[in-house]
Amino acid sequence: MSLKNKILCLSLFSVVMALTPLAAQTVDPARASLFKVSLIVGGAVIALAVIAGAFGQSKAIISACEGISRNPAAGQNIRGVLIFGLVLIETLVIYALLITIIILMVKWGAY
Repeated sequence: MSLKNKILCLSLFSVVMALTPLAAQTVDPARASLFKVSLIVGGAVIALAVIAGAFGQSKAIISACEGISRNPAAGQNIRGVLIFGLVLIETLVIYALLITIIILMVKWGAY
């Protein structure tokens, strides 16, 4: 199986799995609009957090590599600060994931 076919199969599987919960129950039309908005907001939150986290991590790694290449003796200190910074950036993305899960799991019909 070629790489193109694998990507196509994985994409199709992802779409089917994402749409499966929609067939499981009926939704009241009055509440459907709020549910759709919550899905859009949840997707936007995690997408922006991942993009910002990846950009921040790439900038941190670039700066650390440049610093180590200019002063190899300070490599240990730069590496420690780099790891700490990457942990904080990744924590921000995990917080965004938790917020997205909360947004998507709220029972909107109860409000």
